[in-house]
Amino acid sequence: MIPLPVLPMSTLRPSLPLTRPSTAARWLAAALWLLAGLSASYWGLRWWGSPAPVSVPQLLSERARVEPESVARALGEPSGAPVAATEAEGVASRHQLLGVVRDAQGHGAALIASDGQPAKPYRIGVALPDGLVLRELGAREAVLASTAGGSIQRLSLPAKP
Repeated sequence: MIPLPVLPMSTLRPSLPLTRPSTAARWLAAALWLLAGLSASYWGLRWWGSPAPVSVPQLLSERARVEPESVARALGEPSGAPVAATEAEGVASRHQLLGVVRDAQGHGAALIASDGQPAKPYRIGVALPDGLVLRELGAREAVLASTAGGSIQRLSLPAKP
């Protein structure tokens, strides 16, 4: 066996002295480990904990029924009083005024039923089914005018008892 040479202790020491890492380096290392742990947690939960997709039931599109008596009661008509339109120029009107909602300047909407159909809200300037246009609103009345500029009809709610 060949004997190995024995080296003096001075040669076994590192040439640079060992120093402690700076505070900034410690915080940087901690931040990197934190990001690595959060990333591993995110991807682990995403892989392991993904729930099965749930189907959402579709809602049926159903038209709401409008009861003119209920709407009239909500707009201030006394219960039991018939809701009717006045006749314009001796001819029975096809439209019934069921309610008026307006502000002090006269802007708003009228709830009008045409030809026995469910009532619909109409704003000033909007045309009704037979070519009449809602021209203006009063506290308890609506003024309809033809688009040709000829006839004017006034629809009003019956007087309160």
